[in-house]
Amino acid sequence: MAWMDRHNLTILNEFILMGITALPELQAPLFALFLIVYMVSVVGNLGLIILTKMDRRIQTPMYYFLRHLAFTDLGYSTAVGPKMLVNIATDQHTISYNGCATQLTFFSMFITSEVFILSAMAYDRYVAICNPLLYTVVMSPRTCLLLVAIPYVYSVFLSLLVIIKIFTSSFCGYNVIRHFYCDSLPLISLLCSNTHDIKLIILIFAAFSLASSLPIVLVSYLLILGAILRMNSTEGRRKAFSTCGSHLAVIVIFYGTLFFMYVQPKSSHSLDTDQMASVFYTLIIPMLNPMIYSLRNKEVKGALTRTWSTCANTLFKICWKVR
Repeated sequence: MAWMDRHNLTILNEFILMGITALPELQAPLFALFLIVYMVSVVGNLGLIILTKMDRRIQTPMYYFLRHLAFTDLGYSTAVGPKMLVNIATDQHTISYNGCATQLTFFSMFITSEVFILSAMAYDRYVAICNPLLYTVVMSPRTCLLLVAIPYVYSVFLSLLVIIKIFTSSFCGYNVIRHFYCDSLPLISLLCSNTHDIKLIILIFAAFSLASSLPIVLVSYLLILGAILRMNSTEGRRKAFSTCGSHLAVIVIFYGTLFFMYVQPKSSHSLDTDQMASVFYTLIIPMLNPMIYSLRNKEVKGALTRTWSTCANTLFKICWKVR
């Protein structure tokens, strides 16, 4: 075990991650599955980021937030995915002390940002449907920038605060983390010092994040539902539903998984179900989000077609000149 005592404090050089499964026969199939999932996630989210940046026809507040949603999805899946794949491939479930701190910092930062970006997207849809005449005034570039910048600053502050509190505390010497990545709660269980302050900080900020984001989502969609039901035009209702359908699906999946992980009673928790839920929101959700927005959105499909045509024409011209 990689630890040593110095001045009555335990200094760890590395942690051992339990991983997803201890069965050797499942290592290769899981590696192949998660590699495909992660690659699809990277291609999908990078594609959305590039697409919403390049195509002028979809450079609206809705797609501005979608670009940042793709960025946060890519961020926290990359914080976890590559290291998990390396551990499965090499069958060495270790992570360095600094690597663990770095992984937890970026994972916490991006996952917290996503919570608020989803609420900003819900507010954007509310303004677009309930106050369409004021949409360009309310959702100005300055407002959109603030709705994205504030969550990033807040999430960086929160993640650094938690990391500093955890990694400046003393560990007991036991370095096995009951998870496949460095998460705050499994790490806190390894501390020898009093963990009351750390748990209280996490609880307060988690409650604040939930209380300041979820009500915005719920109220926005209740008002949107009321506005849709008051519409006389069937075509208007269909268009409004199609506009909100993708985002609502993403919200239900994201919040549903988080509630399953952190709100259910401790007595109903098991390591296997928690591991599967963690895999779902760290790898599967970042893969699903770009699919949901791409498959259900005609504007994204149109932008993809135009971008692909532009790239193909440019490549053809380059090849023709070289020839």
